Amino acid sequence: MRIKTLVAAVLLSSGVSGVYAQTDKCNTNSSISHEAVKARNYKDAYEPCMAVLKDCPTLKFYTYTDAEKILEAFLGEIKDRNSADYQKYFTELMDMFDQRIKYLPELNKKLKPTQQRSATAELGSKAVAYLQFAPKADLNQAYAWLKESVDAEKGESKGEVLNAFMDVTMKKVQADKAHTEAFFQDYLNATKYIEEAIAAATKPNVKNYLEALKGNFVAMFINSGVADCESLQNIYGPQVEENKADSTFLKKAISVLKMMKCTESEAYFKASDYMYRIDPTADAAVGVAMMQYKKGNYVDAVKYFDEALTMETDDAKKAEIAYAAAGSLLAVKKYAQAKSYCQKAISFNDKFAQAYILLAQAYGSNPNWSDEAALNKCTYFVVLDKLAKAKSVDPSVAEQVDELMATYRRHTPEAKDLFMLGIKSGDRVTVGGWIGESTTVR
Repeated sequence: MRIKTLVAAVLLSSGVSGVYAQTDKCNTNSSISHEAVKARNYKDAYEPCMAVLKDCPTLKFYTYTDAEKILEAFLGEIKDRNSADYQKYFTELMDMFDQRIKYLPELNKKLKPTQQRSATAELGSKAVAYLQFAPKADLNQAYAWLKESVDAEKGESKGEVLNAFMDVTMKKVQADKAHTEAFFQDYLNATKYIEEAIAAATKPNVKNYLEALKGNFVAMFINSGVADCESLQNIYGPQVEENKADSTFLKKAISVLKMMKCTESEAYFKASDYMYRIDPTADAAVGVAMMQYKKGNYVDAVKYFDEALTMETDDAKKAEIAYAAAGSLLAVKKYAQAKSYCQKAISFNDKFAQAYILLAQAYGSNPNWSDEAALNKCTYFVVLDKLAKAKSVDPSVAEQVDELMATYRRHTPEAKDLFMLGIKSGDRVTVGGWIGESTTVR
């Protein structure tokens, strides 16, 4: 008994009993606030939650997530962002994130390994909240936090953090063109990281969410106002040379330049050439083919287009490749081969209007197949057929097609000339030679 009394006296004199009392109070406040938050009764949860953060900052991790919900709910209800209450709750929200990061090593000890957080991940969450609730957000501050977070977390970054990062870097470049190079690099990094996240995602809904964000990144890049071919050449030109042995960089550069339709830029040609030497992918072969085409080496261009066709698996892309090969062949007046590649393009994508238009132009460029001039002019009926088909599969080309039709109609044969050959309107005529198609006289 004397020993128990002595221990109690020692504890009392050392203030330990006060610590126990404080912990008991914190546990009580924690329980009250947590249950209130679960019931979305944020008003009653506020004071006990704030008391726990003040008196026992490492008690529970969920105290911080509860505080985040409480404060964000309060801020969402206040219309005037300049009011004293709004400023108070916003300051408390930012302080809560700072405290959370400060005590994270201790808080993580109370979490399962799979639930543990990193300081940079928490910084990213703070930046997202800052952008959402700051009375007047400082883009430079938000960018600094987001960049630090994304650079550290990479493919493990939250989707919302990556999305905020892209949004802020886009706004920065729209305000100051000096940010252009950094913006391009940010886009490359953010796209790489979200692709890593998509590859790691196991739940379909998460994967779909990340895929949608990736689409948003493309839209932000296009809408930035600085992603023109001249700017891309200025940025990527030196970088392609510096990274000519880095297939990952080259693939991304080729992808961006293609997306922005900068396939006649020197950066695109060089990136494709270096990529082809390292890893002859379909995209790289197409780039080399385009380079040969621009140099006037049309036969060589077709050789690389053929290689791309054998490697590509996506039918829509194969249609584009075959179409490009047809254009190269038409440039050197290899009409029959051009026709063959147009037909290949259509076989891969029967809604590919431009392939029908190119085929029509090929026929119109070399209409002669008979000794009879009037029969040669029947070729233009086939031309009109192909143009009509183009418009039917894709109404968006109507204006282009109508202009071409107006031109080609002037070359169709006179009824009297056909009459002399025993042919009248409504008859079917087979256009021979390399064309080999039947059409209706009108």
